[in-house]
Amino acid sequence: MAEFHLPLSQVRCMNCANKIKAALTALPNTTADVDTKQARVSTEEPLHTVFTAIEHLGYGVGQQHSLPLAGLSCGRCVAKVQQVFDQHPLVSKATVTKHQLDISGLISTQEISEIVTVLGYRVEQQPTITLALSGLSCGKCVAKVEKVLSEQADISQFSVTKNTAVISSALTTATLIEIIEQLGFQASVTPPEFRDTTASTDNETSAVTKSAGAETDQEQHQANTNNDNETTTQAEDPANQQTTQFLLTGMTCASCVSSVEKAILGVAGVQTANINLAERTALVSGTAVNIDIITAVIEAGYGAEVSEDEHARRQRQQEQQTTSYKTHIRNAIIALSIGIPLMAWGVFGGSMMIESEASQIGWGLIGLITLGLLVTTGRHFYVNAYKAFLHHRASMDTLVALGTGAAWLYSTLVVIAPDWFPPQARHVYYEASAMILGLITLGHALEAKARTRTSQAIERLIDLQPQTAIIVHNGEEIEVALDQVQKGMLVRLRPGSKVPVDGVVEQGDTYIDESMLTGEPLAVNKQQGDTIHAGTINQHGSLLFKAEQIGNDTMLARIIQLVRQAQSSKPALAKLADSISAIFVPAVMIIATITAMAWYYFGPQPSAVYMLVTATTVLIIACPCALGLATPMSVTVGIGRAAEYGVLIRDAEAMQVAANIDTVVLDKTGTITEGKPRVTETISYGNHNKQTLLALAASLELHSEHPLAKAFVQEAQAQSLTLNDNVQFKAIPGLGVVGSLGTPATDTHYDLQLGNAALLEQHGISTEMAQADNLKLAQTGATVVFFAVNHVLAGVFAVSDPLRADSAEAISRLKAMKLNVVMLTGDTEATAQAIAQQAGIDRVIAGVLPDGKAQLITDLQQQGQRIAMVGDGINDAPALAQAEVGLAMGGGSDVAIESAQFTLMRHSLHGVADALQLSQATLNNMKQNLFGAFIYNSLGIPVAAGLLFPFTGTLLSPVVAGAAMALSSITVVSNANRLRLFTPNKKES
Repeated sequence: MAEFHLPLSQVRCMNCANKIKAALTALPNTTADVDTKQARVSTEEPLHTVFTAIEHLGYGVGQQHSLPLAGLSCGRCVAKVQQVFDQHPLVSKATVTKHQLDISGLISTQEISEIVTVLGYRVEQQPTITLALSGLSCGKCVAKVEKVLSEQADISQFSVTKNTAVISSALTTATLIEIIEQLGFQASVTPPEFRDTTASTDNETSAVTKSAGAETDQEQHQANTNNDNETTTQAEDPANQQTTQFLLTGMTCASCVSSVEKAILGVAGVQTANINLAERTALVSGTAVNIDIITAVIEAGYGAEVSEDEHARRQRQQEQQTTSYKTHIRNAIIALSIGIPLMAWGVFGGSMMIESEASQIGWGLIGLITLGLLVTTGRHFYVNAYKAFLHHRASMDTLVALGTGAAWLYSTLVVIAPDWFPPQARHVYYEASAMILGLITLGHALEAKARTRTSQAIERLIDLQPQTAIIVHNGEEIEVALDQVQKGMLVRLRPGSKVPVDGVVEQGDTYIDESMLTGEPLAVNKQQGDTIHAGTINQHGSLLFKAEQIGNDTMLARIIQLVRQAQSSKPALAKLADSISAIFVPAVMIIATITAMAWYYFGPQPSAVYMLVTATTVLIIACPCALGLATPMSVTVGIGRAAEYGVLIRDAEAMQVAANIDTVVLDKTGTITEGKPRVTETISYGNHNKQTLLALAASLELHSEHPLAKAFVQEAQAQSLTLNDNVQFKAIPGLGVVGSLGTPATDTHYDLQLGNAALLEQHGISTEMAQADNLKLAQTGATVVFFAVNHVLAGVFAVSDPLRADSAEAISRLKAMKLNVVMLTGDTEATAQAIAQQAGIDRVIAGVLPDGKAQLITDLQQQGQRIAMVGDGINDAPALAQAEVGLAMGGGSDVAIESAQFTLMRHSLHGVADALQLSQATLNNMKQNLFGAFIYNSLGIPVAAGLLFPFTGTLLSPVVAGAAMALSSITVVSNANRLRLFTPNKKES
């Protein structure tokens, strides 16, 4: 007998509940307990019979879903899906077409989506509509709207505030507006630029998603009355913290950045918000629900939408950039086609004065044409300026709107009432309004075109991942979209194909080209049990592997996310620029006002003309576009360029710090050397046999994780020695291992100590007889390992870790960059000096225990040195954290990516030099951009205000100011894009 808990709707009283109970208990072998919210039923009848009994009474039961489908190409596909849902115990009724699934029962949207995905198809997201609401005055009103929306079968998700409703539904916009207006409230479509900019439909981040476990109306009402912003959101559980990227619209300058950042940070649950003006994106971390963030941005006067994944973001951003470019170009052509003839008329002797009735009529027509230009091609300047005014702020659009509007209004007044002005002041400036709009809009178009090149590096990373994968299901190979691959699925990798997700090889043998992730040029052999990563390329054989990390969990996705986060971060220089930008526009408006007053009261006649020209020119030339773009453009391009060289940078602040490093501290093992030591010589003392000593030492090291331990085990296996697993051991960090080993066959027991001289001395064992051998072996660069058996020195082993092929060249390159290079190691002084001599390092600090490395970094810092620590990202973590900049060497492992500000994907010290040179180049580029922006405004504003008038007798034209303003933004963007061509020097002279 099955038990069901059925949510009910349209059950208004207990009388209705009793009717339902009577209908249910009339079914064979059925008992029921019913109230106005749900029915608890025990029955042997199928679920659809129970649903039919309730629905025949006119009540609603269970969950109804209407979901769009994709990937169904024929009747067989439809029948396949129909059969699965017809047999599902929690489905009452299902109707399937190639494009739609209508289903009722106790099954959730997520379960439906998972079933469809396993079948090889997918559930598409329902269109999302954003409505502006009015008439909602309290939490009860919000709850009232939420209740009626929750009763609609075709609404899968919604979020409601007093001002906005964001709804995912198959219903039309008109139907949704009608539903809300029937409650006595008003609803309308939001402006086009903010329409359909909604949050992700992921169940973990959605504001309200209808499911079998949805809250009751009473619980929803309670949630609303307890929530300060009266929205239904998830609790701010730290476990739900996430980082989400949003695509923004409507931002034009650094002042906008400040406004958007302030709006987002004002949302409950938001911890950090990094706004990137260059890419028009926001990277937000915290527990806040996406729809609340979007609503906050919309209410601040801008637009936002979630970038759900890199491919969707890329497509959407390219659409926005293409649309923006085309719009700007069209508007610029229209404005300049009017402005250039007008300006040419004045330049070549045509009169621009109102001197007669005919000129009044002629210029009046020109004024109407210019007005049409302002309300069409220049409309967004005025709309954005008005929005900024409503939110008590000023932006670049404010300055443009005031400048062009003042020129047009003054000219129109002269045309309408010329008698109000002295004869010499009856000059019209319609050409200024048209030319300013045309030049600034042309500048925006060229800037947008240039900005599309700033993220080419990360676009190339995204291109590494294929869009489809071949999964093996029931012995059949099926090609599916990448987002349909689930963890645990078997995936077929054919020769020449890119790996779609991270996984472990189950069957096959091939060579994988991993150069795009690690920078290593040689392909790597992959066999059963080996790990392969998304984006790498299969060269020859065919593999069958199990998917382990999918979607945003693959190494490639994490690298892309790390680069994206770094590009959105801000160095100290950027924060300084933001602080200035926050007060810059209001300051410019004050300067323009003071300039106008000074010319009006103290300037020559006609003072009104001089007042208009100077004030308008100040407003136009001071637009802070260049200031806002100066640092984010450099950061975006610089970090992307670093990624191309296999250098992953955690944040832009690290680049600024790295540019001022003067000392590089290198760990020896695995950094300067290969990190794959091997036993090269064995010397025994007394009656001990060399092979016996090696077998005992390897048995002791058999279960140790230390790199040297593997050298002993591998050498013993190479000599086919038998190892004893009956061993107890203890690792002593920085010294070695001790343990005991028994051989039951001979009833022999050994106490063993294997490590450096300090370990044996700690146990009271003399190493005097090995001093000569120790000195000889250490001079060759080998690490000498002492071995004691039953508390007596039995022998020494020479363990060599060869120098990396390019370490000496890379260290020479670092020294040529005027950097102090220090080697830090736990080895003996003699061994360390031998390796240092081979590598070309002058300063060596040897015999340092792992927990002492951080203290040594501190000591160097106290001497005034700025340290970059280079290590493997695991053992050296404290030292990496203590240094000004930590660089983790490695192949992109999770620990390496998380342990330092810089992660070097290729295991080469050339990556260190590349990282430091790229940091220096990026910092220099930021300084150039900021210097240009500051100098431009510092010199441009006084000149625009008339500083040179006493010496030259002329004023800067507003048209020239508009051209200069546009040129400044283009110059900054172009200068930043020079970083895309930057190539680190392999050899410094």
